[in-house]
Formats: sequence, C-alpha cells, structure tokens
Amino acid sequence: MNDATEVLADQVRAAAEDRRALRIVGGDTKSWYGRAPVGKPLNVSRHTGIIDYDPSELVLTARAGTPVLEIEAALAENNQKLGFEPPIFGPASTVGGVIAAGLAGPSRPFAGAVRDHVLGARILNGRGQSLRFGGTVFKNVAGFDAFRLMCGAMGTLGVILDVSIRVMPRPEESISLVFNEDWQASQPRLTRLLGRPLPIDGAFHDGTRLHVRLSGPRAGVLTAAEELGGEHEDPTIWDQLRHMTLPNLRAPGLWRLSIPRTAKLGDIPGEQLIDWAGGQRWLSTTASPSQVTEIAAAVGGHASIFHRSDDDQDVFTRLPKTLFELHKRLKAVFDPAGILNPGRLYQGL
Repeated sequence: MNDATEVLADQVRAAAEDRRALRIVGGDTKSWYGRAPVGKPLNVSRHTGIIDYDPSELVLTARAGTPVLEIEAALAENNQKLGFEPPIFGPASTVGGVIAAGLAGPSRPFAGAVRDHVLGARILNGRGQSLRFGGTVFKNVAGFDAFRLMCGAMGTLGVILDVSIRVMPRPEESISLVFNEDWQASQPRLTRLLGRPLPIDGAFHDGTRLHVRLSGPRAGVLTAAEELGGEHEDPTIWDQLRHMTLPNLRAPGLWRLSIPRTAKLGDIPGEQLIDWAGGQRWLSTTASPSQVTEIAAAVGGHASIFHRSDDDQDVFTRLPKTLFELHKRLKAVFDPAGILNPGRLYQGL
C-alpha cells in the first residue's frame, strides 16, 4: 500500500500554475481509447492499496492505482465480485482507469452501469485540491452525486485518488445456453424472456447464434435452463466477451454503438456482435464515420470509435451545442486551467 496523494497534488498544483497539460496515467492499458492523450504524464500507478473492505457490507474502497486483478482476487476469497464486469486489457489495469473509462461488461443491462456501483470517490481537482464526494453506503443521499461524473469522464474532470464500490456475491450457479438462430429470430425471443422473472444476466448474439447466461440460486437456474432449452456451452465464452478477446471484437475499424435494444439499424456493411440483449452493437465496417454516426443517431443512439486509427480524429459522437456548453462549464468548475487530460473526450474540452 502506498499513499501518493501529496506527491500527486504537488504535481497538479505546479502544472496548474504553469498552465501545463497533464496526461493521467495508471496502468496505461487503454491509451488507445478516446482521443489521443496529450501532456506530461501524471503517474497514479504508485498510489495503491485496498483501504477498506468489509465483505459483510458489500463495499470495497481502494486507491486508484490498485490493479483490478488484485481487487478481484480479494473479492474472490470472499466469494464476491465486481457486478459491472469491467473489461481488463492487461494485468496493469487499475481501478481508477476502470472508473474513468466507464466501460462495463455483459451484465450491464441486468446489474447496472459502472456509475450505479460507485458509492463515493476522492479526487484531485485541477487546482490540486483533494475533494471527497459520496460515501461508503448505498443509501447516501447527502450532497450532489459528483462522484458519478467521474465515471466515463476519462480523467477530464479530476484525478481519481480512491473510490468506494458496491460489490456483489458470486452466483451459486451459472449456466450458458446457446441457440442456433439469427438475430431476427433472437430479438423477439429475448423480448419474451426479459419480460419474465428469469435469472438472466447476459445475452449476446455473435452473428449466427444467440448466447444466454443464467446466474443465481442453483435451483432457479437449473429450472430455468431446463425450461428454455438450447444447448449448454462452455461458460468461459463470457470471459472472452467481457475482456474483448473474441475474434469479432479484434477486427479493425471496430465501432461501439449504444442504441435502443429493439432498434433496427439501417443498411450498413460489415459484421456485428450484438451484446446487452440488443442495446450494444460492436460493428466492424468499411462505412465512413459520418455514415455510422448518422445511422446510430437515426434510431436514437450514438456511436464511438473503439480503437482510433488517427490521433486527430473525433472518437465519440459530437454533443449538441447546449450539452457541449454544459460539459465545458463542468470542466471549468473542476479544472479551471484545463490541464487534466485536455481533449481526451472531445476537442476543446
């Protein structure tokens, strides 16, 4: 364990005084995600350690540089897990990076987004001041939930120092079923299944087959699996989906589309992997960025380039002017000099 708060605060204060950009670095396993990072590295990887963990309270607090694998190992000893199943892109991946990126795995529609599992956080703002938001209990309603803003902000609003996360018990039983049918047939099947009280905590379509994961008390899972039919398959496919090692997710030109679950995309070339029961589409295509973003917007969603190929390209769909101005105002409050990961989300932010 190592508390590097003062060292990091001194570096932020010095950078703010010189108006010098800082690139926040943890395990640096997601440097390819978002717009190209700029600035002098601010290394958070030495700020480590699980500060508090009470398995009976289902809450863990850790410093931002703590490796996610270390946290998952501690949870596994108590038969618990991170409910939002973050993708891990290497052993150096840190919990601060996981929160900053805001990426969740296959259980996202059933267990909630990253922000739904964060109870509180301590950050350094752009002045080098240590600020604490939220707490360590689920029913904390004091003040503004500013800690949720850190989820997916890519470090543009503050340097995450430590975070308190609600954890979950591991299910007693987990079974993966596969159905040999196309997406057109799978979509109404999922609509029917999700309308019932079944222990489903994962559903994706790989382009040719539908995969459904059942998790929970053993009796309920076994009964549901027998009723649903399909073929049993190796459940490790869900780890491959979570950590994005499936072949479909390694293709060049990969886009991530977040759209309404039952939306029908327009005619677009390429291959899709459909996750979150239809709400998240991974698309490998030769279509132009404008085509992809327009098609996603037409059905009420948005698109982002998952692996950028050009450091100058926009990665996330541009925000409407009024929303972008709101983001700029938030940035000005948390980071007045604009030194923290400038441009990582959007140009000019």
